[in-house]
Amino acid sequence: MLLKQYSKTWIPEAGCDEAGRGCLAGPVFAAAVILPEHFENERLNDSKQLTEKTRNLLRPVIESEALAWAVASVSPEEIDEINILNASFLAMHRALDQLRIQPKLLLIDGNRFKPYGNIHHQCIVKGDATYLSIAAASVLAKTYRDDYMAQIHEDFPMYGWKTNKGYPTLKHKTAIANYGSCLHHRKTFNAAIQTRLDL
Repeated sequence: MLLKQYSKTWIPEAGCDEAGRGCLAGPVFAAAVILPEHFENERLNDSKQLTEKTRNLLRPVIESEALAWAVASVSPEEIDEINILNASFLAMHRALDQLRIQPKLLLIDGNRFKPYGNIHHQCIVKGDATYLSIAAASVLAKTYRDDYMAQIHEDFPMYGWKTNKGYPTLKHKTAIANYGSCLHHRKTFNAAIQTRLDL
């Protein structure tokens, strides 16, 4: 199914999505993307439904053809301080701050969002599988976060971040039990995992 534009009459609508919300380690990333009026791409979809190869092929297409795009992150320390939901909103706000075009409408993947200035927003459950701009944001957020996790994997290979990207796989949870956590782990999430491993 081809994805579509949200507005019937084109306005600069920015799709926003995050990546890494359910992880034990690493930042949460978010992207904001404004696509041109007649943008089309048959392969573009929710990043979770795409292969890594397809996501990496789509990323330069989105970056070159978008009217504006930006990616931002919120650190594990900030996540521990303000919680992961607020950190996801903050990452989206930071991405929106960087856009060189001010959008007239924000399309948010999910069912909750903290208002951004006076710009109207619409929360859309599974929006990344419905609307082009949100899908584009999901691809950028996912690929930039995956690259970051592969980079820090080199210093902490025992956790398997190159493959699990910080998500709570058995290998990741077992490594935390064996080696403890590190500076990239979210302490609020790690404490809960450690408690379950100790039972």
